Amino acid sequence: MSAKKKTGAKENPNSHRVCQNRKARHEFDILDELDCGIVLCGSEVKSIRNGKISIEEAYARFRDGELWLIGATIAEYPQANLMNHEPDQTRKLIAHRRELQKFAAQAEERGFTLVPLEVYFERGFVKVKVGLAKGRKLHDKRERLKSESDRKEMRQAMLKRQ
Repeated sequence: MSAKKKTGAKENPNSHRVCQNRKARHEFDILDELDCGIVLCGSEVKSIRNGKISIEEAYARFRDGELWLIGATIAEYPQANLMNHEPDQTRKLIAHRRELQKFAAQAEERGFTLVPLEVYFERGFVKVKVGLAKGRKLHDKRERLKSESDRKEMRQAMLKRQ
């Protein structure tokens, strides 16, 4: 028997999460999420397949009606030689026009930002999940951590009773 989780559907080998921005969920309140495609060259895709991507310091911006990913670092692919890519270049994100317009209207409001939450493969394509986020204050972060630990303690106490 394998140690994998048993789920109803077969897991697709071409669909898996490459990296996740855990820091974003701590520092921001995520109000809405948008799944986008990303424009990449071949060496970037191979480097992402190897897990050589960082979105910790990245953010997204609207320019001329298009969504751009800024600050994401994709390491150079060693076997690409002369045909390699720039590690820190801005990359275009692709989504339906209606979704982009809805997100753009919300992102223009004061205090909101667009933060990449995760990069994953879906059916062989690289996808980026972008979240509409509002920054948290320090006391909000502490309050959230405290409420999560309280909930965890209550769950453990309930399990011990049973």
